[in-house]
Amino acid sequence: MSFASGIGRTNIDLLYSGLPRLPHAGEELYSTGFSLQLGGGVPATLVNLSRLGVPVRILTWLGSDQFSAFAQEEFTRCGAEPINLYEGSGMPVNLTTAMLTPGERTFVSYTDGVGDEDAILERAYEAMRGARVLEIGPDGPLEVYRQLKKDGAILVLDMGWDEELSFEKYHDFLEIADYYTPNLPESLRITGEDTPERAARALERYFDRVIVKLDQGGCLIRTEGKEHVISSLSVPYADSTGAGDAFLSGLLYGLYHGASFPQSVLYGNITGGKCVTAVGCLSAYCTEDELLATAKAHAHLLPDW
Repeated sequence: MSFASGIGRTNIDLLYSGLPRLPHAGEELYSTGFSLQLGGGVPATLVNLSRLGVPVRILTWLGSDQFSAFAQEEFTRCGAEPINLYEGSGMPVNLTTAMLTPGERTFVSYTDGVGDEDAILERAYEAMRGARVLEIGPDGPLEVYRQLKKDGAILVLDMGWDEELSFEKYHDFLEIADYYTPNLPESLRITGEDTPERAARALERYFDRVIVKLDQGGCLIRTEGKEHVISSLSVPYADSTGAGDAFLSGLLYGLYHGASFPQSVLYGNITGGKCVTAVGCLSAYCTEDELLATAKAHAHLLPDW
């Protein structure tokens, strides 16, 4: 049976929403909303992909602490049982307190770490071997990714913001990836360009099919010398937490099912747009039927290539 996979740390978010502002030193404020949820990252992408009907294998680290237990319960509830790589005695999940004020998000995080990651490389390869699509990141096992690429997996690279983003620093990962999904600031930083169009052209150094996410402006795509912006959908906005992971789930869904490049990006726009309609990374999501119906209704957004 084919499947999608990825390896990444589990994030737990304590979300305080409805704050008018951040508290000053020594001050206590009450939020109007609170939620304890699974946070973003590879596991979140794969949970959303599982909700779209794609079999997934989530490789992560879970301990015996209360937050790992919560994460396990949430994975089970979402129908996406993880493969646990942790053998230590600490708290390997990332615990984040997020304070949401109008137009701003502030975070404080903690983790005990996962220990010796080299020890799990063979287990990771065996668990991910046979994957049709794979989300990869710069913190993941490069040699495992290289072997999975040789085995025929489609590799989709996602990286967060880094002040030192550059082709030189991330060359090895860019070289093996089939797709890379930067947002606009990331694309400008890694290429050294000053417009999304120039950044897209610079990314052709590594990719035949280029993606630059433009936030509310949709996605700029470029392939074979042709460019097109696939517009985002108009949705009621609540919170952008997890939107990038949700976009990836739609993109991976398309690639898994052999959809065209533009169609896969449209799927990503739809799943990413759905995410921002509720507070939290996994609160709002698309079913497969909803995704396909919405994509059909918005087929006019696709290029006529």
